[in-house]
Amino acid sequence: METHKVKILDSFLITHDVKSFIVERPENYNFKPGQATEIAINSEKWKDEKRPFTFTSLPDDKYLQFIIKTYPSHESVTNQLLKIKSGDELILGDVFGAITYQGPGTFIAGGAGITPFISIFRRLRKEKNLEGNRLIFANKTKKDIILEDEFDGLLGDDFINILSDEKVNSYNNGLITEEFLKDNITEETDKFYVCGPPEMMDAVLERLSSIGIPEKSIVKEEM
Repeated sequence: METHKVKILDSFLITHDVKSFIVERPENYNFKPGQATEIAINSEKWKDEKRPFTFTSLPDDKYLQFIIKTYPSHESVTNQLLKIKSGDELILGDVFGAITYQGPGTFIAGGAGITPFISIFRRLRKEKNLEGNRLIFANKTKKDIILEDEFDGLLGDDFINILSDEKVNSYNNGLITEEFLKDNITEETDKFYVCGPPEMMDAVLERLSSIGIPEKSIVKEEM
């Protein structure tokens, strides 16, 4: 596997536990919106600890961006990412990923599972091709919603939030049930893009199947 050492150009929190990293882009390093790479921190202790993260910049940007959920209570790569700063180095691996845009549809994300969709929606905005797309975003609380203002500006009423652990006016509360899906999917939907934690993915895929959505209509990461 080919690797690339890149410097961090900028980093900043975008929620209480989600951080954006702007890094150098290696020459001839290409990806499609929705794809990912493995990243390690270039230090003696952490250089072999690779984790998959999704590109959230656009393929024609001069830099790369990654939006990463961190877990401050864990002694892990994401906890270490809270401590690194501009000028520090990351190690990037090869590009991979099965989530790519295949036409208008309903995007269903849970927590950090939104990241493959960020670059996709940014590309659709640039191409003025957002019509026919809808985003259902599940989180525990309102403060966990990643890029809420950006998605609200992109999608308006087609940006649907549901919170499992908090009741907030004008936000749905609970889990993504069959009934919730029926209420929030249009008959014209041909594609369903799904990404989130494993348990959430399993539940959503089961419920999509139960309401008659064929597997060929679902775009998800290959397990």
